[in-house]
Amino acid sequence: MDLFKQCSRMLLLFASLLAIGFACKTKNPDPQPVVLVPSITGITPTTASVGSTITISGTNLGTTTAGTTVTIGGVAATVVSVTPTQIVVTVPVGAVAGPVVVTTGGQTAQSTTAFTPVSSTTVTAPAGAKPISEKQGTIFQSQTWSKDTVYVLKGMVYIPENYTLTIAPGTVIRGAGPERDPSGTNRAGALVIERRAQLIAKGTAAQPIIFTSAKAAGQRGYGDWGGLVLVGKSPINRPGTLALPDGVRNTVQLYGEPFDNSGIVQYVRIEYAGAVQPTTPVTRLGGLTLIGVGSGTVIDHIQVSYSGGDAFAWFGGSSSAKNLFAYRTFDDDWTVDWGYVGNVQFGAALRDPDVADQSGSNGFEVENYDTDQAADVSAVVPMNGYTQVTPVFTNFSNFAFAATPVTTNSTNGTGAYRSAVYLRRNSAISLYNSLFYGYPEGVRIESVSSATGLTGGSIDLRGVVLANTATPLTGAGVVTTDQTTSYFNTGRSNQIIASTDVASLLLGTETFSLSAPNPVPQSGSPVLTGAVTGGKVGSAFFTPVTYRGAFSTTNWLSGWTNFSPQTTDYDR
Repeated sequence: MDLFKQCSRMLLLFASLLAIGFACKTKNPDPQPVVLVPSITGITPTTASVGSTITISGTNLGTTTAGTTVTIGGVAATVVSVTPTQIVVTVPVGAVAGPVVVTTGGQTAQSTTAFTPVSSTTVTAPAGAKPISEKQGTIFQSQTWSKDTVYVLKGMVYIPENYTLTIAPGTVIRGAGPERDPSGTNRAGALVIERRAQLIAKGTAAQPIIFTSAKAAGQRGYGDWGGLVLVGKSPINRPGTLALPDGVRNTVQLYGEPFDNSGIVQYVRIEYAGAVQPTTPVTRLGGLTLIGVGSGTVIDHIQVSYSGGDAFAWFGGSSSAKNLFAYRTFDDDWTVDWGYVGNVQFGAALRDPDVADQSGSNGFEVENYDTDQAADVSAVVPMNGYTQVTPVFTNFSNFAFAATPVTTNSTNGTGAYRSAVYLRRNSAISLYNSLFYGYPEGVRIESVSSATGLTGGSIDLRGVVLANTATPLTGAGVVTTDQTTSYFNTGRSNQIIASTDVASLLLGTETFSLSAPNPVPQSGSPVLTGAVTGGKVGSAFFTPVTYRGAFSTTNWLSGWTNFSPQTTDYDR
């Protein structure tokens, strides 16, 4: 009996020790690694061109490009960026339709939706037409676009830093409307050359490069697509954290490289640009928009036609240009902002008198700071050791109304014509040897806090002719009309031609023709002489001339411009 009790106690003790051992193991298990299994929930877009970017959405997609691989239809893609919920990749050459596979951290996920790459051979072109190559997203490779192919821009197309886009003479690039934006953000097609990237678009008079609407002949109109944008590293007098204008990605940042080079834009036509951007407030790109572009960039012989916004827009920078033509612009022909300091010679604008913007269409609109600021700011800003000086425009001709200028709203659009030259928000500009004809107002100078633009010399108008203007000179804000009048008429070789005397200018009979303009003055015209010389126009950039306006005896518009793009067949 005692032996039985003793054995029972021994068994009970052994069972207790086993229970304690198991309990300890339960309370202190060995740590096991957490396995994050990736998943793919979406691909945007599901169809894109080789060389463009797509975004893969999901969960647990990793945190770094190292150790993350992506294949499209079995072909490895270049990984651009990685976050736990999003991977951006470049569609690789040779990619075929199929699922997207992501491998990260030793785990793999496959999309349930197939991705389809697009190349020029898979886009249907009209019978007998050139093949079509669609471009979208960010193109992470240098490319050459050929005149044997028509290129279509879908959404904002970016050429990022360290890459070069070369466009051959005679090439046609067509911008699609916001309804074809593959990102789903309703941005019209546009081409943006970013900082440290380059555009080599060197057309010829016989074979200009053409940016135009993607719509068929007869269906094109103002603002069908976005426009052409160059972004450089030349100084801008705005805060570095400010977003770039008109919906272009990135911020101003603070660069001080006035000699920066964004490439060559030469013998180029830009038609039907200026689409409304889905931004707050609503904005529009210009036909050619230059943001901080440096003086190493070559820009000449550019025609902007039927822009739904401005024709040419400078936001800071130091780029120079010659032979610019704005044709039937909806808003302003020349807009200057953010401390632009370059040189421009030979610019012409021909307006459609029945079309104006609701904001009031101007020839020049020059300003120096943002619309939400209530006070003038400094016009001349030293940056990174380089002192910005005022921009110089010389030998410009703007033609609006051939008859008496109309001061009421235009037939098409909700606005009216405004000023030939509108200088506001403490702008600083030198404008020489130029002719402005047929505007309700000639020169309007406006300031919020003081008239120092006139008294301090940052505004310099010389050799300027105002013809057929209802009100030649106007002051606004704290600048009085008397101050503007005294400034313009005193010792500056400026001239006002009344509507009753415009015949004395001896302008060409086809100056105002919208179908076949020829702005060359007749022999004996007073604008063929009388140019101011020396000073700023003595710079090596400027061609020495003795005439006022953009034309002497040669029509530099001949041969490369187009006045009937509505009926031009760009498919062949």
